[in-house]
Amino acid sequence: MQPIKIATAQFENRNNDKAYNLGVIRALALQAKLQGAQVIAFHECSLTGYSFARHLDKAQLAAIAEVIPEGESIQELITIAKEIDIVILAGLFEKTTDGTLYKAYVCVDRSGLVAKYRKLHPFINPHLTPGDSYVVFDLLGWKCGILICYDNNIIENVRATTLLGADIIFMPHVTMCTPSPRPGAGFVDPALWVKREEDPTTLRAEFDGLKGRGWLMKWLPARAYDNGVYVVFSNPIGMDDDQLKNGCSMILDPFGDIIAECRQLGNDIAIATLTPRKLQQSGGYRYKNARRPELYGAIISAPHTAVQKVAWLKEE
Repeated sequence: MQPIKIATAQFENRNNDKAYNLGVIRALALQAKLQGAQVIAFHECSLTGYSFARHLDKAQLAAIAEVIPEGESIQELITIAKEIDIVILAGLFEKTTDGTLYKAYVCVDRSGLVAKYRKLHPFINPHLTPGDSYVVFDLLGWKCGILICYDNNIIENVRATTLLGADIIFMPHVTMCTPSPRPGAGFVDPALWVKREEDPTTLRAEFDGLKGRGWLMKWLPARAYDNGVYVVFSNPIGMDDDQLKNGCSMILDPFGDIIAECRQLGNDIAIATLTPRKLQQSGGYRYKNARRPELYGAIISAPHTAVQKVAWLKEE
């Protein structure tokens, strides 16, 4: 494998305004390309917006969902990738020809669709069907996987994707700054976003504290470190429907170290060069080789009824 240069992005999306969101994606992709990036990754539902979908009935959700790859937004994403000559990863709601709805994330290049992944643990709308498989694909000589937001909170998903061969896991999110039983959690006042130029200090304190980045740092570096993989984390900044999000899109290496991070209080990209040597130098690589699945394989695979409860999400 040769080193690969990847950008992660953050931006303030608009609800169900695919033309606007694609315009921002185009601008940030071009910016990344001019800085030498070969790949750029955007957040969960970056094409459509996310949190507003909790208010939609099935017909309304189906109206904004697209068939992949024939959908208009995916075709435009492929056009952008071809014009700029960069690989793009972005998210949207998917519908199949039989009307099934998924939360999806795609990777496209100048030739078309490279990979598609369906979120295993969707919750923003009750009409979404959970995905039922992991995805590992080739990208510029590297093995890559995708896990969307909540999927990464179940540690088995990250380990399974790694054991399937992933060297890089793209982790698109819409997260942080929501209430939880965890101490310090909560919404961030949208008024601080409006006044971000006047008072960036107060907003940054909220974004970087336990409501935001402080929580992320409790677990995201561990996913990279324990599994010996690169992690490309993407998250929106600004208003997503009525919720303020804090961005801090970042790339972590197999040691769990942050090697690039968005720090602007606005649309931004961060770029890092990923080198293959770190993969086998990492502790996670050694720990994977030391596994003894005969001890715990049956425990992990024992029957279990999944119960998914999102603390901040109220039933509509």
